[in-house]
Amino acid sequence: MPNLYETLGLKRSADEKEIRQAYRRLARQHHPDVNPGDPDAAERFKSINAAYEVLSDSDKRAKYDRYGDQWEHAEQFEQRRGAGRDFSQSFRSGDFGRGRRGSFTFSTGGGSLDDLLGSFGRGGAPFRSPPTDVPVDITLEEADHGATRLVSLPDGRRLEVTIPPGISDGGRVHIGAGNPSGSEFNLLVSVLPHHRFERDGPDLYTSVDVPLADAILGGSTKVTTLRGQIELTLPPETQNGRRFRLAGQGLSQLRNPDRRGNLFATINVVLPTGLSEEQRQLFEQFRESVSANHSSDNDWDNDC
Repeated sequence: MPNLYETLGLKRSADEKEIRQAYRRLARQHHPDVNPGDPDAAERFKSINAAYEVLSDSDKRAKYDRYGDQWEHAEQFEQRRGAGRDFSQSFRSGDFGRGRRGSFTFSTGGGSLDDLLGSFGRGGAPFRSPPTDVPVDITLEEADHGATRLVSLPDGRRLEVTIPPGISDGGRVHIGAGNPSGSEFNLLVSVLPHHRFERDGPDLYTSVDVPLADAILGGSTKVTTLRGQIELTLPPETQNGRRFRLAGQGLSQLRNPDRRGNLFATINVVLPTGLSEEQRQLFEQFRESVSANHSSDNDWDNDC
């Protein structure tokens, strides 16, 4: 079995972000849809998914780092190590071997895991492979109201799947084996960056350009949300960089799409350009009046 770190092109010291980035890059590169003429693409894609399934899970990764390819049997190894030195146990069974006496010997020191399983005739419960991850990209708007996708599975089948509202970037949607394809897998969802909004959970952040006059005197401005425009009232002397919270204008919440996060709008005061001579004179008068007010305030402070 190939080394899982090498499969993703990583060092053992890689952090969670590096693992996630490597997986997304390789999954897109080797996805069967992107390589229709390559018969080995599906197998490479499957190996990439299997490596990510282990290394993205801190518990599984710790077991892999300790036991390598046998990480799935870590509990058996630990049990054997905890039992201490070798011991044997014999017993009699009146109905074993048609009434004959018999004995089993259990060894806990030395030997391999295959020896341990072999002593039971390999009759233990089978180890189940983790579901494959199938990457899918969606827009922020689709993350808000949900989406459907026709995805290609590693076995070559195609299936239409539903992505619920409120899904986060890097979120997984489990598709059970009861679907028409009969395959169990996870959708690994990537939410594409948006040109207007930044996301933090169900909350969104945006900036709003406001003319200088409206910021000083007060007024109203339009704020674009994911579901249209709403009007925001600006109080007089609104400062550049002030943030307004627009309740319920964020994203739908996962498992509770009727509730939504907030939209935070940060004011960006836009200075006027191309001023006429008359407008420049008005600004000169404004500056002089403001300077005079400041001087008066300072004189009053000195007198005190």
